[in-house]
Amino acid sequence: MELQRRLWHCPEMIEFRTLADDHPDLAQSPLLRGALLTLKYAREHGSIGLTKTKAFKRVFVHWAVENFDWPGKTAEEMFRYNKVVNEYEFPPLEVLHFLLISLRMGRHFKGEFRLTKRGAELAGAPGRLFAELIPYFLFQIDHASYARFDGRPFGKWDIWMNVINVEADPGTTEAALFETFYGEPQDWHTAGWREMAVFSSCVLRPLEWAGLLTETREEAAGKHVCHVFKTSLWRSALNLDTDDMLRPMSVQ
Repeated sequence: MELQRRLWHCPEMIEFRTLADDHPDLAQSPLLRGALLTLKYAREHGSIGLTKTKAFKRVFVHWAVENFDWPGKTAEEMFRYNKVVNEYEFPPLEVLHFLLISLRMGRHFKGEFRLTKRGAELAGAPGRLFAELIPYFLFQIDHASYARFDGRPFGKWDIWMNVINVEADPGTTEAALFETFYGEPQDWHTAGWREMAVFSSCVLRPLEWAGLLTETREEAAGKHVCHVFKTSLWRSALNLDTDDMLRPMSVQ
């Protein structure tokens, strides 16, 4: 897998708060939810079968598609045109498989994916699993490798996240964020759509997969508009330098 050869090193550190295992905001993370389901599946079934190329076998891929409840990739959409789905055709699972092996929560043994002692422990500890999984996913993975783009956006995670912390606090758009960072009013319908795609795939999408951002899409005046909002998990989990620039949340 390309991810194994190209890790995106991030020297700066973003501080994550420690969340209890029963913290309600953890449910907003699709990646955490998929990891918990995968670890629990492997624990309950003893293992997950692998293909000769060491990908998850289709029977588990289909189970994952049906149970992950992944944003924009419902089972109905995934199976609409293909009755058979392989791991590489469901990118969240492909990335998650790599993460679990890299973080030594699982291992490949005799054609099977099996939990390590650490993986079995974290299967019942969502708060600890989030703390292990999400920072590694965001800051160490080369997101361009699974997004199928050659380029990477210019910038660093501490800058991106501190600016988004302020700009997306009341809600913003994908295009407005791009212009804030790069000074050019690009969007999916402009000549700079590829730069927008790279920024979206390598910055905004990982934050959405982590459960820190949520996006809504609409057609306005014949143009595709993507609105970006911080989730309550962002506010619960992150401690950022720009927090003192935020307006206090009103209590109704």
